[in-house]
Amino acid sequence: MTEVRPVTAVPLAGAQPVRPAALRPGDRVMLVSPSGPTRPERVARGLELLTAWGLRPVLASHAYARHGYLAGSDELRAADVNAAFADPDVRGILCTRGGYGAQRMVDAVDMAAVRADPKVVAGFSDITALQFALWRGARLATVHGPGASWLDQRTPPESAESLRRALMTTEPATVTRLETEETAPVLVPGTASGPLIGGNLCLVVSSLGTPDMPDLTGAILLIEEVEEPPYKVDRMLTQLRRSGVLAGVAGVAVGQFTNCADDWAVSVADVIAERLGDLGVPVLGGLPIGHGHGQLTVPVGTPATLDTTAGTLTVSPAVS
Repeated sequence: MTEVRPVTAVPLAGAQPVRPAALRPGDRVMLVSPSGPTRPERVARGLELLTAWGLRPVLASHAYARHGYLAGSDELRAADVNAAFADPDVRGILCTRGGYGAQRMVDAVDMAAVRADPKVVAGFSDITALQFALWRGARLATVHGPGASWLDQRTPPESAESLRRALMTTEPATVTRLETEETAPVLVPGTASGPLIGGNLCLVVSSLGTPDMPDLTGAILLIEEVEEPPYKVDRMLTQLRRSGVLAGVAGVAVGQFTNCADDWAVSVADVIAERLGDLGVPVLGGLPIGHGHGQLTVPVGTPATLDTTAGTLTVSPAVS
């Protein structure tokens, strides 16, 4: 008989995140594709990795579906996510990849099922939209980390271990600034504490004006990006500024901005420093969180501390 572990529910009006139970060896985890289509050969490596951790990974019914640049229709992608939350034997939900499409299906997610049986959800990039929706609809803390469509060249053993710890232990995650990262020159001194909220910059900006855009007052905003030239990063940061959502932010954690360059003599680090440097809050760049080599995993929705002197972002666990 399936064991259903109790989770203490928190009213939506409360500020405290809902932390699902940490995964344990023997737990069943479902791989879903809420965004773009994935490749079976890449997922095969993810299945191998999860199995080595003692987990029992299974593919959602439409994990390999394809509809142009989407992993099947909006209805099929939402159905897989809802099936994972509705199945009491499933204890974790891992997204295969990002791409595009999560915003098209999040309104069909059954939030009553999410609240009734919260589960750990992991993904990044376009999955930021799903994580925002789960935060708005259930105050669910989630995990910003690599998808199950695994590529060893980009996510080496330290990346795998970082994801495993976030899913299967209640240890805080500490990420240290690296001088080698493109955003390392971005630094506004100080220390800040607050819930870590955010993810992919495009998806944060695309959420403006929707019900899922989180209130960033008192929060540490996490941003990362891939293959967007500096002027587009400038445009997105400027839109965040003009919208007013950065007015109460406590700090900014700047992850990897991978392949974000063009022929102009202005780097993406220059742009970030200019657009965020006068907010009057600590800003720490150089964090290996995002689309780059050695991507590390962090919880989102849980209390965090940004310390620019130590060069660290420390985040409390997304699981209990």
